[in-house]
Amino acid sequence: MYKSSLALAVAMGVLAQQAGAAGFIEDSKLSLSSRTMYFDNNNRETHGATRPDQRETGQGFKLDYISGFTEGTVGFGVDAQALWGIHLDGGRGYHKTGFLPDASNGSSVNQWARLGANAKARFSKTEAHFGSALAPMLPILVSNDGRLLPQTFEGGTITSKEIDNLTINAGQLTHAMGRASSNRTGLSVNGAYRDSNKFRYGGLDYKLTPDLTLQYYYSNLEDFYKQHFLGATHVFKISDDQSFKTDLRYFDSSSDGRNGEGGGYNFNNNSGYAKHAGEVDNKTWSAMFTYSLGGHSLMLGHQQVSDDGAFVWLNQGSVRKDGATSSSEGAGGASFYLFTDSMINQFARAGENTTFGQYSYDFARLGVPGLKASVAYLRGTDVRYASGQGTYSEWERDARIDYVIQEGTLKGLGFSLRQGVYRGTNGATNEFTKDQDQTRFIVNYTYSFL
Repeated sequence: MYKSSLALAVAMGVLAQQAGAAGFIEDSKLSLSSRTMYFDNNNRETHGATRPDQRETGQGFKLDYISGFTEGTVGFGVDAQALWGIHLDGGRGYHKTGFLPDASNGSSVNQWARLGANAKARFSKTEAHFGSALAPMLPILVSNDGRLLPQTFEGGTITSKEIDNLTINAGQLTHAMGRASSNRTGLSVNGAYRDSNKFRYGGLDYKLTPDLTLQYYYSNLEDFYKQHFLGATHVFKISDDQSFKTDLRYFDSSSDGRNGEGGGYNFNNNSGYAKHAGEVDNKTWSAMFTYSLGGHSLMLGHQQVSDDGAFVWLNQGSVRKDGATSSSEGAGGASFYLFTDSMINQFARAGENTTFGQYSYDFARLGVPGLKASVAYLRGTDVRYASGQGTYSEWERDARIDYVIQEGTLKGLGFSLRQGVYRGTNGATNEFTKDQDQTRFIVNYTYSFL
């Protein structure tokens, strides 16, 4: 049995003895979430693949129990989560790796499941969580929830709000549970098949004024990379129905430990150029400006990735079950804190300059609450070939429409239709890009028992 699981079991046993304490039960929440997803990925250029199209449908269930805290100077609680995924349609030849776990015959497994739980404690305005169902949403780590089941992490986190207008976050994570996996893996980066069991981070969110928030975070994935983040968000309220938002982000990432020395600790720079092969060496900045008027919202921005190497983030997609000889664990699929993390592509390779925009409209202004639509366009240029000789460009257009029923028996039932088009124009070599058209249809519903 894993040490962390044993410690968590002991903690839950202690909590069970105090379950009658006021707050633990009264503040508890129990909910069941259902997600049905149809996923259609059309590879316009197959590059030798047997089928250009990949189509699958799956059903996911997520049961969440969140307790309150026991009474006393230090309050204790527990959170538990059960996840179950079911393959509904899309057989061998149509299977999209990473959407559902892989079966040995080239299709998907029929079903998969996993359990997770966190013990937690609260002292004053500080909370600590320890377990295997952590889902951080921070500038240096974003838990991915883009498929049937969410990505979760194992480790410990602390959040403190003891000082007015200041939030302090810190933690250490040891493993990840992929969105299409029943198992846990170590932590890694794109293209590396070795892993690490130490991702440490710390950061501050300071609300300098009611309209201005400043951020600084530091993270370190042992033997892979170190990363600094600076951020500033400001909202200028023009009137009750009009505002202008500025969002500035800067990342500085560098190599750590065995990164770049070979042996599976290399970063493949998102299949792009690297000044020093296998090493993390990157600076990325982005600026986004959003003007909102009534139900309308128009966002424009620009992002620049440095020439020396690509942007880096946690991604377990290449980690193998038993070192360098076995197949991938299938825990891929990760997010990062930049707008260019879009539906199909990331626009995060070495040298890439991306200009992007998005228009959104909330139809509540027309008397249809719960209905929203948006369209986004991104164009990246000056992307460096892996060889370092020459550059290419790429673009993506994403559109989506979402509707959530607002009242009645089916209140909270949500529908989302998303469509993305990606194209790369890199000359005759087609070194990196694969033109794709992608469609997703998602139905979400959450029922709260408590």
